[in-house]
Amino acid sequence: MTHVPMTHVNASSTSVDQTADLARGLAELMRPGDLVVLTGGLGCGKTAFTQGLGAGLGVTDNITSPTFALVQSYGGRLDLHHLDVYRLENVNEALDLGLAELLDDDAVVAIEWGDTIAPVLPQEYLEVHIEIGSEGNHRELTLHGRGNRWQSRMRAVAAVVSNVCGDAAGRGDEQGGA
Repeated sequence: MTHVPMTHVNASSTSVDQTADLARGLAELMRPGDLVVLTGGLGCGKTAFTQGLGAGLGVTDNITSPTFALVQSYGGRLDLHHLDVYRLENVNEALDLGLAELLDDDAVVAIEWGDTIAPVLPQEYLEVHIEIGSEGNHRELTLHGRGNRWQSRMRAVAAVVSNVCGDAAGRGDEQGGA
């Protein structure tokens, strides 16, 4: 049987705490220089996800959305640089934020609204798309491993999702066919 890499994992979260717990579990898979790109509409939980990620990385400071500051940095087991690029008017402004330097800082970088600056992002990142579900705090998450660095970790991502979300987790698609 040929090994076929997994490209994405689906998850359903029933609360803000569960979304943060999922991110906290994923923090154990993070390595220096990792990029997490968060996408989804207003109020979907991008900041809550980042708060959980930060907690899993050992950040003890209160993580808030950097909508007006654009970049917040936090110390932890691995440092976390948290960007919110919602207010940028064009992708060239993202370069002015020093994204390349932040990624070279042996930290984890989380970018809210990262899909809006996709042309200037490196090819290797974990994309976390969050959609508001049909009930209250329910959220549907799709985690895509972009590039070899993340695709090689997607089975571990699936294990974290299954552990935190239980039956609400879905494996996602295998790349290619079997």
